[in-house]
Amino acid sequence: MTNLLDETDIKILNHLQEDGRAQRNTIADIVHLSVPSVSERMRKLEEKGLIINYNAILDAKKFHFDITAFIFVEVDGSERYSDFVERVTEHPEVMECHSITGDGSHILKVRTKNTESLEKFLSLIQTWEGVTRTRSNIVLSTFKETRKLPIENAEDIKK
Repeated sequence: MTNLLDETDIKILNHLQEDGRAQRNTIADIVHLSVPSVSERMRKLEEKGLIINYNAILDAKKFHFDITAFIFVEVDGSERYSDFVERVTEHPEVMECHSITGDGSHILKVRTKNTESLEKFLSLIQTWEGVTRTRSNIVLSTFKETRKLPIENAEDIKK
């Protein structure tokens, strides 16, 4: 595979992971290129699908989403996975949904306002066809939460 990224692209991506709102002239200064060159590189990174989106990360606590929980869900067969995933995507309190091995078939990361709203959501999930079991873990404190990837070199990039 040809290298999809060079050292400058990696610098741009690392800076954008730190500050997605960085102005292109700031990035240009960091990587020692012109603003049009940085803009073109960023456009190509977007076209390649390496940059998916730019968005704000909100402080859940300030919006009174005081409960973060991980819910292990067991769905009784793979023929019901797509229905389960479709239902999950309809609920904004679900931050993440992953198909897993081990204990359960899926794990959900959810944020709710309080334990009462978590309980209601759990009750709802348990009524879905195919869901045979849930097990929940409530987060007491969070020490690290990031979406920043530790990209080092272009050999790690997949098309």
